[in-house]
Amino acid sequence: MPGTARHDREMAIQAKRNLSKTTDPVERLRLQCLARGSAGIKGLSRVFRIMDDDNSRTLDFKEFVKGLNDYAMMIDKEEAQEIFRIFDKDGSGTIDFDEFLVTLRPPMSNARKEIIMQAFRKLDKTGDGVITIEDLRGVYNAKHHPKYQNGDWTEDQVFRAFLDNFDSPYDKDGKVTTEEFMNYYAGVSASIDTDVYFIIMMKNAWKL
Repeated sequence: MPGTARHDREMAIQAKRNLSKTTDPVERLRLQCLARGSAGIKGLSRVFRIMDDDNSRTLDFKEFVKGLNDYAMMIDKEEAQEIFRIFDKDGSGTIDFDEFLVTLRPPMSNARKEIIMQAFRKLDKTGDGVITIEDLRGVYNAKHHPKYQNGDWTEDQVFRAFLDNFDSPYDKDGKVTTEEFMNYYAGVSASIDTDVYFIIMMKNAWKL
């Protein structure tokens, strides 16, 4: 099990502390997301996805501000405009929200991205780019889970709870995409200083 509750708390505290020190608007938004734990950026991406009615995967300024407000981000209009301008590279009046999320994600070294993908590939038994309960059957032993042992949960409920860790908080569909997995671990990664420690943690968690 990815033992990240402690990292999550540490990261949230660290993010809140750094918020008072930074003036960079993108960094401030990133820290506000991270202050909610590793699922913070994922949560914001979910809000934007709901607002993208026409599935264009782009947002105009009004949608962008509404998304930030819906997610209760403390950002004033000037700051929002500045962030929007940074992301609207071609000045078209819209931003590509995939690009926005990748930039908002805390930067990770290639070594970290590679070990995250190794873990993903190990879990994605069928190799279709999505982790489901079916994929987990062969790789994750539910029988060690305390709630399975005391009869509260079935094996499938254990699997589902496990997937919900990585799933977008407002869209728990029991499927975890590469992007969701990466977003989750980008959050975890932000609380771990060295690549070596991060890689050891991943290897131990996933027996890589």
